[in-house]
Amino acid sequence: MADTEVLIAGGGIIGLSAALELAGHGLRVAVLERGKAMQEASWAAAGMLAATDPENPPALQALAELSIRRYPAFLQRVEQLSGLRVPLRTAKTLQYTHQGEQLWLEEHSFDPRDLCAALPAAVRAAGVELIEETEVLRVTVDGGGVVAETARGSFSAAKFISCCGAWLPPLGTLPVFPVKGQMATVRLPDGVVLDHVIRTPELYLVPRGDGRVVIGATVEHGGFDKSVERSAIERMLASATRLWPAMAAAEIVETWAGLRPASEDGLPILGECVGEFANRCWAAAGHFRNGILLAPATAHLIGQLLRGEKPDVDIAAFRCDRFAVANVH
Repeated sequence: MADTEVLIAGGGIIGLSAALELAGHGLRVAVLERGKAMQEASWAAAGMLAATDPENPPALQALAELSIRRYPAFLQRVEQLSGLRVPLRTAKTLQYTHQGEQLWLEEHSFDPRDLCAALPAAVRAAGVELIEETEVLRVTVDGGGVVAETARGSFSAAKFISCCGAWLPPLGTLPVFPVKGQMATVRLPDGVVLDHVIRTPELYLVPRGDGRVVIGATVEHGGFDKSVERSAIERMLASATRLWPAMAAAEIVETWAGLRPASEDGLPILGECVGEFANRCWAAAGHFRNGILLAPATAHLIGQLLRGEKPDVDIAAFRCDRFAVANVH
């Protein structure tokens, strides 16, 4: 039995950002990760801080704006604690809309692989206990606290947060499911430079600043399959070449697939449990394509909810009791 004040299930960007936020407020925090930290959707992401993407649901706007305001301090703290850099790679986005418009947006991007190295190191440096290869199988309320059962034993805490991404819950039945995205990284020929993101409603090109460009992504409903199909990658590359003809001479250097955690209405699930879990358990999941973007704001709001404070933005649209089958709000 390992005792702590807050136990978090899920070591992706949402779970680790929440852990860092709570540790910064003096709480003892432990994170249980079913595999390796930051190696699922966080690792697979493109890294766009797309707060002004016209394709975003309107309900996300206030949350996205809060997150963008908090990002500089978030990255600075991660870098200071880890000793590793997470540099911004781009500062502008050329957005094509469904109506055929071209918009220049003031947006940044970074390489999530940088954060995948830095964020686990940062939370450990902040005093968070990060326990990998330990999946939470069941959560029960025990007296004044919560017990999380795993194959490696039981862990107790005063409060529990489920940030399991596409693997949510274990807090009852919540409508979170995986949406597969296949992606590729290409290397541009010498002398060919792309210094901004190019994005359409169906496709994006995200340069890393070193001759590499990430192309993504498919949207597939196929369970937890992460296989990569050559035909899907070839179709993406053909679409990328039509969008930016210089891509025709690029060389594919990496392909992969990730699983975005989606909800039925495309909005995050963020709130406190009811019933037997009231005042003990919370959920933060279902961020779909926007986990990277929304992590600092989600962590901040989770901290406010656990402290009983009024959230800085209205989270009514993210309450889990908006789903008929949910048991949290």
